[in-house]
Amino acid sequence: MKASKATAREIFEEIRATPARARFGFGDRLAIVNVDPQKAYTRPDLFPNTAYITDPKQMDYINHISNLARRKGLPVVWTHVAYMKNAADAGVWGTRTDTPDSLQNIKYGSKRHEFDDRLEIHPAVDAVYTKRMPSAFFETPLNSFLRWHKVDTVVVTGGSTSGCVRATAVDSLSHGFRTIVPLECVADKHESYHFANLTDLLLKYADVVGVQDVIDWLEAYEGE
Repeated sequence: MKASKATAREIFEEIRATPARARFGFGDRLAIVNVDPQKAYTRPDLFPNTAYITDPKQMDYINHISNLARRKGLPVVWTHVAYMKNAADAGVWGTRTDTPDSLQNIKYGSKRHEFDDRLEIHPAVDAVYTKRMPSAFFETPLNSFLRWHKVDTVVVTGGSTSGCVRATAVDSLSHGFRTIVPLECVADKHESYHFANLTDLLLKYADVVGVQDVIDWLEAYEGE
């Protein structure tokens, strides 16, 4: 194992500047998958023990690329996590802690389950799923939804970078999708977790790009 005195951010920036592998690149048809941009994780003014901000314009960027995709007739997906009142569906993941801020205490219909008010969600045309585990693919209709819409590229936003974003990106690649993570659209509690996982995603599972790359592709997309 190589040792380094560089920070996680510095390592990420170095690898991003001198990539050792080619990009997966965009395919022919993409979907935006917005992972858990819910108040439990996006509103530190309401939930300081669980929410976090990495880029202050994250919600703006998510709205922008989601609106662009929607206007181009491309799928937009939103997920948020919640559990039954008695947390009977939280499984072993809910056994590690039991405090008011614990994962299994995000209840269906609660404030922590609600999407961030700044988001522009169109439930008449967007797919909205509640999930229980890290990946947006796990026990949701996401894979079959993307297949039906002939998607070959998945753009993953949301949080946390080290948790549900990473899990979704790994599953996206595992399901055969080109996977894109726009840097400004994902967030985590600490920059060390954030950049260490972005580095790992960049090296193995996804293209980590500036959000402008996604915007440029969407603006140029002319459909089928």
